[in-house]
Amino acid sequence: MDESRPSSNRRAAQFVFFLFSLDNSRFLYYCISNLIQKYNERGDSMAWDLTADRPIFLQLIEIIQISIISGKYPPGGKLPSVRDLAQEAAVNPNTMQKALSELERKGLLFSQRTSGRFITEDVSMIEELKTTLAREKMKQFLESMQMLGFQKEETLALMTEILKGEPA
Repeated sequence: MDESRPSSNRRAAQFVFFLFSLDNSRFLYYCISNLIQKYNERGDSMAWDLTADRPIFLQLIEIIQISIISGKYPPGGKLPSVRDLAQEAAVNPNTMQKALSELERKGLLFSQRTSGRFITEDVSMIEELKTTLAREKMKQFLESMQMLGFQKEETLALMTEILKGEPA
């Protein structure tokens, strides 16, 4: 038998006793601190926020588009590999490949056989995408406000108040 096993079990038992001796707030603080420390040690990012209400590859496309628009991936910049992106998003590499292929088809990405995928250098295309996505989000917002019973004028007045920093 392994001689280190009893000491390992003893350490585990001591750790469990330590955790139970903490009050709830200190226990929560301890857990969160350790989670953050482990996250920082690993150096990778958390999985992307994907939901079950729409196909995953469509959500991946949207997230990558937003990453390009926001400058995370600059024009002409190299995109991480399919495997790296899939790992970061916590999805199957085939699903990520499908999303990237669609972005290539749209012209937002291009491939160089031995070098990988790159973001288009066409800044006007990126700006057009930014405007298109902004319009879609605004339409969704206006539909939501209408469902809440707001007329267009009321929504505009409320937005003006908020933008000016006045209380609603």
